[in-house]
Amino acid sequence: MDELQSLSIIKLGEPLLSAAENDGRHDAGRMSDASSNAPQSDIPTPASLQADLTHYKELFTKLRFSYVEQVTKERFLRAVVGDPPLYISASQNSALESQLLSVKATLKAQKTEVADLIADLERQGRALSQRYQDVQLQTIQLTEMPEQIAQLKSTIETLKAAQEPKSDNPLLALSLPQTMDVLSVKEDESTKLDIELAALQAKVQARARELEQLQNDLVPLQAQKGRALADAEDSKRRKAQGISGLGDELEERGRWLKGVETTLRGLLEAGA
Repeated sequence: MDELQSLSIIKLGEPLLSAAENDGRHDAGRMSDASSNAPQSDIPTPASLQADLTHYKELFTKLRFSYVEQVTKERFLRAVVGDPPLYISASQNSALESQLLSVKATLKAQKTEVADLIADLERQGRALSQRYQDVQLQTIQLTEMPEQIAQLKSTIETLKAAQEPKSDNPLLALSLPQTMDVLSVKEDESTKLDIELAALQAKVQARARELEQLQNDLVPLQAQKGRALADAEDSKRRKAQGISGLGDELEERGRWLKGVETTLRGLLEAGA
């Protein structure tokens, strides 16, 4: 009984606890050295966090194995040194094995569920880390923005003061929205002028065709005029010599052609 009383989970776990303390001191020293060598403003990176997680997983696995081993030894010793000793039959072992298989299946399902949950948490952690970095960057930009705005305002005032000579035209002193409105109005006026110009060009082309037709009609009339003038000169010459008849007819024809020429010239001037 004295030997049974001297056995306890605390005493059996002393090697485990001492090993864990040594590992903890080693890990603390490792992290202390790393933190002393690293800048104080550094933020743990996903890679360093993953390395720490892997290390603690391995440590937890070792601790769990040691705990199960020590608890098994304790139960075995209690069963052996108990009064009366604890005996387990084959049927009880079979029942315990069946129960163990069921428990193992449940544990495996729970492990799978935990693994999925851990993977989901890791994804969420990465997304939150990226969002945190984005927020930090935006915070820095927003912090610097008032100073940049002040600098831009100062630059604008300097440029306004340096604008020499100052124009008396009020259109040059408009703001950007007002300038855009004026530009829109001017563009509308330019579009209307382009339409009117195109219409006038069409009219000019029509008048040019009419003028060309009139010039073509004038060519034979000018030829007739030349012949009529020649006949008139001949008529005058004959009249001076006392010859009449044909000279009067040619003179009348010359007057008619001259009237036609005057009319056509008036039409040409009106068309131009």
